[in-house]
Amino acid sequence: MADPKGFLQHGREVARTRPVGERVQDWNEVYVPGSLLPIISKQASRCMDCGIPFCHNGCPLGNLIPEWNDYAYREDWSAASERLHATNNFPEFTGRLCPAPCESACVLGINQPAVTIKNVEVSIIDKAWETGDVAPQAPERLSGKTVAVIGSGPAGLAAAQQLTRAGHTVAVYERADRIGGLLRYGIPEFKMEKRHINRRIEQMRAEGTKFRTGVEVGRDIDAAKLRKRYDAVVIAAGATTARDLPVPGRELKGVYQAMEYLPLANKVQEGDYVVTPVSAEGKHVVVIGGGDTGADCVGTAHRQGAASVTQLEIMPRPGEDRAPGQPWPTFPMLYKVTSAHEEGGERVYSVSTTHFEGDEDGNVQWLHLAEVAFVDGKLTQKPGTERRIPAQLVTLAMGFTGTDRENGLVDQFGIDLDERGNIARDGDFHTNVPGVFVAGDAGRGQSLIVWAIAEGRSAARGVDRFLTGASDLPAPIRPSDRSLTV
Repeated sequence: MADPKGFLQHGREVARTRPVGERVQDWNEVYVPGSLLPIISKQASRCMDCGIPFCHNGCPLGNLIPEWNDYAYREDWSAASERLHATNNFPEFTGRLCPAPCESACVLGINQPAVTIKNVEVSIIDKAWETGDVAPQAPERLSGKTVAVIGSGPAGLAAAQQLTRAGHTVAVYERADRIGGLLRYGIPEFKMEKRHINRRIEQMRAEGTKFRTGVEVGRDIDAAKLRKRYDAVVIAAGATTARDLPVPGRELKGVYQAMEYLPLANKVQEGDYVVTPVSAEGKHVVVIGGGDTGADCVGTAHRQGAASVTQLEIMPRPGEDRAPGQPWPTFPMLYKVTSAHEEGGERVYSVSTTHFEGDEDGNVQWLHLAEVAFVDGKLTQKPGTERRIPAQLVTLAMGFTGTDRENGLVDQFGIDLDERGNIARDGDFHTNVPGVFVAGDAGRGQSLIVWAIAEGRSAARGVDRFLTGASDLPAPIRPSDRSLTV
């Protein structure tokens, strides 16, 4: 136990963010560099090393949180890094992007602010990179088996790294021009600078993983031929089919899916564009969807100089405390103010878009909405509440409905889908096609980064067992697992 009295002596402190007026002028991460390390030992000491550490169950990866909290308290950063990497391939990703279901399950959180688990995690890994504790782990011997991984998001990268370290020859196929999937082009730079991805890719290359960018399986290469070329295939292509909004005016210019808008801003940071082809500068921006992707659109619009930003959510505003139906240690739906919301804009709840209105040139100018409420369990529009708001750029951030069915990957492999339209798999993440496995959102549906990494690690074990008859790789979860975080 780090400090038996730590939780009594120290209150919760979190990473400090840079002033709004400063950070909206650039695309760097919003946090004050170096602000965490001076406080992290005290924060780690708040961990009580509970008899039953519910944080383990709250985390799909089963992170050994009390153990690395203890090492962080003692400032044994090398040991802390070893414990952190024992369950998580990419803690610098989860430490920045995960909504921290582990903190919702923290026992201290029953009647006090939870331990700052996420901040301790990112401090440990940043220190590990700084001190050289993160090094390539090449396999001692090769198995002679080959694996293709389709998709280079967190699930695909986790599976690829685990399988490479197990001695298999792994090639990762990515349809975009750079490795990283949504980490690269869906997550704005101000949430996670892409240097964090780049150095992991270099580590994986040094371990032996091969990367093939600009290759879309199903279009550029036939899926059936890929299956014949490799001993096993892992599909980690994500759930990239975005939910649309079929209302009048949807065809107007200026209405985009979030994943049409956000990647362009990231490509500017990569140097592909001097100016983004779709900019919010000087425009009234409306973001439809109240989740994390919507918040990413809000923060991006601020940095592009939007005249105003309004975020719409069809559901009621969540409370600031747990609802009766969401008791500890479940992951509650709470009112959340992200760094993007701190930067300005308006959030409107319990409204639904009825239609868009444009000018004579076909450009969107207004968004018409109405208030809604649940009546007898059904979402119903309130009469007399219709109004319009200015909208010269609209982004749709309403989530994703499943894996891409248009590129031929599913049909060419002959894969079965489950009742939700995701790729079906068994307890080893094996599809109905021998040697073809699935991990991440492609099989689970839209979910969290921590679930994606957990699924990638577990699928790697299934592939290893298939190829060799046994496996020493860990498997944090099974496909049916929902843990306490749903």
